[in-house]
Amino acid sequence: MSSATSSIQTRKTLKSRLREGENLYGLFLLSLSPEIAEIAAFSGYDFIIIDLEHGPGDIREAVNCIRAIEAAGCSAVVRVPDVTQAWAKKALDLGTAGIMFPMVENGGSASDAVSFCRYRPDGVRGCAYTVVRDSKFGFDEAYLANYIDDLLVMCQIESEEGVKNVNEIVAVDGMDCVMMGPRDLSASLGLLHDPGNPKVKSTMRTAETAVLASDPVKGGAYLAGMATAQDMAADLWSRGYHIVLGSADVSLFKKAAVDDVKANKKSVVAVTGV
Repeated sequence: MSSATSSIQTRKTLKSRLREGENLYGLFLLSLSPEIAEIAAFSGYDFIIIDLEHGPGDIREAVNCIRAIEAAGCSAVVRVPDVTQAWAKKALDLGTAGIMFPMVENGGSASDAVSFCRYRPDGVRGCAYTVVRDSKFGFDEAYLANYIDDLLVMCQIESEEGVKNVNEIVAVDGMDCVMMGPRDLSASLGLLHDPGNPKVKSTMRTAETAVLASDPVKGGAYLAGMATAQDMAADLWSRGYHIVLGSADVSLFKKAAVDDVKANKKSVVAVTGV
């Protein structure tokens, strides 16, 4: 073993932690700020999702966030904007612990997502593994033997159509985790302004039940979700979720900023009477 290979630090993969029965708690990073990413990682989150779907950042900003997250001892996942080979290839070459595909509506789309994550003959991912960060720029001599098992592949179900086809999505080999998308789901049901509607909750339960009925060890999927005002993290844990996203960086900062301004206004009134 070369000195370069022996010096490569390893941490447990997200997939291995799930297999060992851990529940994982994460955060969405929309700002793509390496400083915020690093603070979040040091705060104790199990993983951080770098959001290229809704965040304003690009690939160069994403890799800097991954470096900051990993340096703080945490794991990074990248959510790509859509289910395409080009976006998957760019994200995976960065060396992410997981990848999330949005708006997966059927088994065919889930199969495409998995194929974009694997080299031929198992998939269609372009081969540049000797020169990209995912293989430690070629220093990781065990990369090709381990890359499939190391990567957590997540598909989002966030539409009525996706829920209808949940069983065929879960059955796709190599699709490790279903992430529920409650806001888009409510919009697809014509209830954009009413995410707490009983119809939305009932549709969510249908998908949840199907995912939880599968066995991840035997080709099924783990269940992930986003805490909301209508479904707090404790609610999701109580229903058997394996992964929960507690919030997003911009939401946490917004709350902290608003609370700070309110507290200051109260102190001014207490001192001045106005």
